Amino acid sequence: MADSSAAVRFAICGVGHIGRRHAALVARHPGAQLVALIDTNPEVHSELAAEFPGVPFFVSLDDYLTHGPAADVLTIATPNGLHAPQAVRGLRAGLHVVVEKPLALSKADAEQIVHTALQTGRFVFGVMQNRYSPPAAWLKQVMDEGRLGQVHLVQLNCFWNRDERYYTPGSWHGTRALDGGTLFTQFSHFVDLLYWVFGDITNISARFRDFNHAGLTEFEDSGLVTFDLLRGGSGTLQYSTAVWDRNLESSLTVVAERGSLRLGGQYMDKVDYCHLRDYTMPELAPTNPANQYGPYQGSAANHVHVIDNVVDTIQKRGVATTNALEGLKVVEMIERIYALK
Repeated sequence: MADSSAAVRFAICGVGHIGRRHAALVARHPGAQLVALIDTNPEVHSELAAEFPGVPFFVSLDDYLTHGPAADVLTIATPNGLHAPQAVRGLRAGLHVVVEKPLALSKADAEQIVHTALQTGRFVFGVMQNRYSPPAAWLKQVMDEGRLGQVHLVQLNCFWNRDERYYTPGSWHGTRALDGGTLFTQFSHFVDLLYWVFGDITNISARFRDFNHAGLTEFEDSGLVTFDLLRGGSGTLQYSTAVWDRNLESSLTVVAERGSLRLGGQYMDKVDYCHLRDYTMPELAPTNPANQYGPYQGSAANHVHVIDNVVDTIQKRGVATTNALEGLKVVEMIERIYALK
């Protein structure tokens, strides 16, 4: 194990939009070192060589594990369907792993990651960046302090644009095997927020529709989900990627015994409403801007906090913010929703 003062060495597997962001943040981080880049697409090699001079490049995970320099952490930012086998491979090679959302596409695969981490004594970090946004952290605090009393209703709305600019022909996006579905790729971090703040759900019912993605994806573009919260209260999750031209919103509304609140904005980046008994809303830190992917936007860019947490945990200065069991729970919740198709 690296000593607590040594830089934590990262190998990044999958260097698309998100992998490149991980690589850039690791390269800039004072406690981290970028030691290898892994991607099956030879066309990105020259770009990456210019962007990350001196960092060796490998065409597959096996190629890296056989010939590459030693690392402490393997970051996996490949298509969703590859996350589980690659995470297990990395853990068995003695590496801690950072896995982009979702952790896996099935509960069974997620469980294999958790078991392998326990067997090998390594950490698994899930990337659930919404937890780091100030409104989400504030909501969690308000809930944990009991300021809401009994929760009555939770309404989660995720209305985004994902059209042919995103689901490009020949890409893994939109395939059942590698993408898995709209809730896995687009909205799993909102399911994570629901679980993190309010706990597990039961009595799920759902309707799914495919309004304008029939020629683009192998799964639904919209869903209407209702459920009960195990701790009391009920909720709805309404989501769509069929929004025209650009993202509309992602919002979370809570009606509770001691008041109501609403997180809103295009990616739940602000508190729209807060009226709680005997409570004055504090000034929150600003939310990071959205991830930019050319023509479309994602959620707030909080990956820097993920890298901070990984470095602190491995250097024994902190604890993992998102662990594999929580990642498994989110996969299992999505799997239960999709079982109703």
